[in-house]
Amino acid sequence: MERKTTSFLALGTRFDVESHYKLMRPVGHGAYGVVCSAKNTKTGAKVAIKKITKAFSNLTETKRTLREIKILSRFQHENILKIVDIMKPSSFDSFEDVYIVSELMDTDLHQIINSNQQLSEGHVQYFIYQILRGLKYIHSAHVLHRDLKPSNLLLNSNCDLKICDFGLARVADPQENHVGFLTEYVATRWYRAPEIMLSWKEYTKAIDVWSVGCIFAEILGRKPIFPGQDYMHQLHLIIKILGTPSLEDTEYIANAKAKAYVRSLKFEEGKSFRKLFPNASDQALDLLSRMLTFSPKKRITVEEALKHPFLAKLHDPNDEPVAKESFDFSFEKYNLNGKILKALLWQELCRFHLELQKVKIEPISNDSKSGAGGDDGPVSMDTS
Repeated sequence: MERKTTSFLALGTRFDVESHYKLMRPVGHGAYGVVCSAKNTKTGAKVAIKKITKAFSNLTETKRTLREIKILSRFQHENILKIVDIMKPSSFDSFEDVYIVSELMDTDLHQIINSNQQLSEGHVQYFIYQILRGLKYIHSAHVLHRDLKPSNLLLNSNCDLKICDFGLARVADPQENHVGFLTEYVATRWYRAPEIMLSWKEYTKAIDVWSVGCIFAEILGRKPIFPGQDYMHQLHLIIKILGTPSLEDTEYIANAKAKAYVRSLKFEEGKSFRKLFPNASDQALDLLSRMLTFSPKKRITVEEALKHPFLAKLHDPNDEPVAKESFDFSFEKYNLNGKILKALLWQELCRFHLELQKVKIEPISNDSKSGAGGDDGPVSMDTS
């Protein structure tokens, strides 16, 4: 499996990539990798290359990487970032770093919000419409994104928007066992729905709608609406702005202590969105209020939001596609060890490089000697 490579440094990280990629500039870095922009000299296409160093050293992060690759390589939608390649290593044994190649965008919504760029109502409508259009597709595949925030919404110079970072995504099934649903949350709490913090009886697609509402408010006000310093402060901010939830709205809080705590808080009248966002239109504030509703059962759905008068100029039911099938989260049911996760990531490589299917991998079992815990899970080498 010989390949010609070239090396360069980006933000202190060494990139060893296929020789037809030429470095343009570093883009950024986070807890899960370093990203740089590059040009494919064969096609002329500009791409983003994300390097995840020692991808198998932390099982939680490995699973996050696998989840992201599985979803982004299968989803086909204009408002969802597309993976165009996963670079192949020289061999399975040397497979330690993961290089994900995706479409290159110019900026993200966080940078736009924090810039001096003037945003008209037309801009706001276009941003919110595209987020909802992409979210309709995501939800139709029975997927919860769970980490929608301005920095995960990429933009180009035409204001075209793409949703990225599906590392925290989960199956959208209220009956699913959501043990660990919150413990893996490492993202900012500012966009987190109240039902997640209050241990609701079930988690639904409404958690993503809440996040869109927070983003909507941040675009209008050019600052986060609920910048909680911790869990308690976050709840206080939400209730201070939305007002004290009714007894009916708190009935579905499963945790008795959390329910009692919310009901014990002093009464808050709530603040007027009109006073908070004096320059916003009535239609914008109406949609915002329907998104930022305390009870998930009363919160507007994505489909309803797309039909809202605020988005009437953009809404086209014939151009808001849905997924052809539900995303398969079956691999999440097993507490997989590092060797199996590596094999599953190799399987994803095979979808981009069919010649790798000929590489023989030693059969792997998910036994305790390999560092696994919990149920055993079979590794399917189906590369469809």
